[in-house]
Amino acid sequence: MKAYSIDLRERVVAACALPGVRIYQVAAQFRVSISFVDKLLCRQRTTGSVAALPPSGGPAPRLDPTGHVRLTACLNQQPDATLDELRTALAAAGGPVLSRTSVWRATESLGWGRKKKVSTPPSVTRSGS
Repeated sequence: MKAYSIDLRERVVAACALPGVRIYQVAAQFRVSISFVDKLLCRQRTTGSVAALPPSGGPAPRLDPTGHVRLTACLNQQPDATLDELRTALAAAGGPVLSRTSVWRATESLGWGRKKKVSTPPSVTRSGS
C-alpha cells in the first residue's frame, strides 16, 4: 500500500489546527481513518515532520549466506526431503535451528520450490470387450 502524499498530510494537519475541529471530523472530510490522523498529529508533535516513514523491509532473514550453502548441500544430498527433514539435516550440519516456514522460504529463494507430480486421469476409459 502506498503512503499518503505529503500534500494530503499537510492539509490534514492544517485542518486539525483550526479551532473547534475534532479528529473524527477531519478524518471524514479527507476520507482517511481516525487512527491515521491521530498518528500523524503524534508524529508531527514528536519529530516536527509529517512525512511518511521509510519502508522497513521486514525482519532480516534467519539464514545467512553460510546457512544457504549448508542448506544447498542438504538439498543436493536428499532432494526429496520434507521441510522437517531439512530442518533436522541443517541443524545437524551446524546451521541454525529454523522453523518450518523459514526453511520453506530459504528453499524457495534458492530455487528449490516444491514440485508436484502431474497426475492426470485417463481421458478415455477402455472397455474389456
